[in-house]
Amino acid sequence: MDENLANLRRAILTQDEDGALRATRRLLDAGVAPRVILESGLTDAMLEIGRRWRCGEAFLPEVIVAAKIFSRCNEIVEPVLMTSGETVHRSHPLVLATVKGDLHDLGKNLVGAMAKTVGFNVRDLGKDVPVDEIVAAARESSPCIVGLSALLTTTMPQQKAAVDAIEQAGLRPDVKIIVGGAPVTQEWADQIGADGYAPDAASAAELALSLLN
Repeated sequence: MDENLANLRRAILTQDEDGALRATRRLLDAGVAPRVILESGLTDAMLEIGRRWRCGEAFLPEVIVAAKIFSRCNEIVEPVLMTSGETVHRSHPLVLATVKGDLHDLGKNLVGAMAKTVGFNVRDLGKDVPVDEIVAAARESSPCIVGLSALLTTTMPQQKAAVDAIEQAGLRPDVKIIVGGAPVTQEWADQIGADGYAPDAASAAELALSLLN
């Protein structure tokens, strides 16, 4: 089993889609628990590609391809997982939005892809999202983590407005808020009362995981 899991991780890290799909089917045919395949094979590989991206050892196209391969493999594993009655160890609602006035969503989309690979149930509200829609989604998904993206300095105040509105709605005890985007910093996150800041998608996924604890 360990060898087959290693083959699966290696295939994802080398962008070998056919090899990853074969390894996934081999593991299922061998009776390996789908949760083990998801967590020790697929998720571990994506966490490693995220680490490599942060360290400059991998580049954006590789991350995108790896996320696509993960999705293809997960399409095979998920139905078996559902029928097995197993639960994924890491599963939690994550609401994502690019704030009002900002039409940039590549970074947010990458965060969503990376978060799904580590077990989050992602609800992507899209771009140019008003504060009231963010609050409504937080209320519907609570307890949850909310990720707010701003790619323009002019839209950063909308992150603060969303944090304040979630607080005023009485949701803050059950909602963790993370922020990101090109002009965003840890200092800004601290200033507006967010629970964390992430400079890239892989870091955002790991930050969200850490907030579960």
